[in-house]
Amino acid sequence: MADSRDFQVANRRALGIAGEERAAAHLAARGYRILARNARAGRVELDLVAMRGRLLVIAEVKTRRSRSGGAPEEAVDYRKRERLVQGAAAWLAEHPRARVAQVRFDVVACEWDAGRGWSVRHLEGAFDAGD
Repeated sequence: MADSRDFQVANRRALGIAGEERAAAHLAARGYRILARNARAGRVELDLVAMRGRLLVIAEVKTRRSRSGGAPEEAVDYRKRERLVQGAAAWLAEHPRARVAQVRFDVVACEWDAGRGWSVRHLEGAFDAGD
């Protein structure tokens, strides 16, 4: 028998998946081609890998139901940024034929409110590899 904690974990997972779907649709509607979702590169999972022209975008998606723990993008701390940079390097090494001129790190913040529905904020260039 599942307890309420199992339900919360499953519910959180479903919310995260829904947020990633919204984020991918948001990027695609703005001319990005989604190359990969939840891609493993080295030992890092990259939520979304997208291209627009020769710009490669590594997008971290953060989804929240409320701001009680802060804005979604605030969860992308130094450690997470460092891992995303490592993941991007691994992804590029694994895809040597990709015609990439520039790499950018974005955060897509998705928030669900039962009364208002989804809100999606795309923070382009949320951080640099050296941050």
